[in-house]
Amino acid sequence: MALPVGSPAPQFMLPLLAGGEFDLHSTLAQGPVLLAFFKISCPVCQFTFPFLDRIYRTYGDKRVTIVGVSQNESRETQDFLKECGITFPVLLDDPSDYEVSNAFGLTNVPTLFWIEPNGRIGVEAVGWDKGAMERLNELVADFSKAPIAPLFRSDEKDIPAFRAG
Repeated sequence: MALPVGSPAPQFMLPLLAGGEFDLHSTLAQGPVLLAFFKISCPVCQFTFPFLDRIYRTYGDKRVTIVGVSQNESRETQDFLKECGITFPVLLDDPSDYEVSNAFGLTNVPTLFWIEPNGRIGVEAVGWDKGAMERLNELVADFSKAPIAPLFRSDEKDIPAFRAG
């Protein structure tokens, strides 16, 4: 079961797909982090990630860090990001042991965690949860000191409230 709200987030370092390394502890010193764990073969991840990217493109990456955590190899992950038009940074959790995914108690993907600057989990969502996505959109806007932009377009009326991951 994924770590619940209020739990301390496990500290970790993972390689960035684009090169370099991501350190959760040092990143939290700059502001909250939205972690989005995924697997490229997951249809719910394929549905969710364009909305996460919409949040990223709307507010940028100034006060909130938005990162995906791939459970796939580098090449497969690159292809997925290109195919889905994802522009936010992505980390690679080694598929041989899923060390970070396991530390967060993942049983399904996508699993999203909003990690407060104090290192505690503020929001946890498994699968597609429309209400949680709207809440995350509001949190990113608030921390970015920006007006809240609608997450869903007017022509997106049939978006489900929930889809299991």
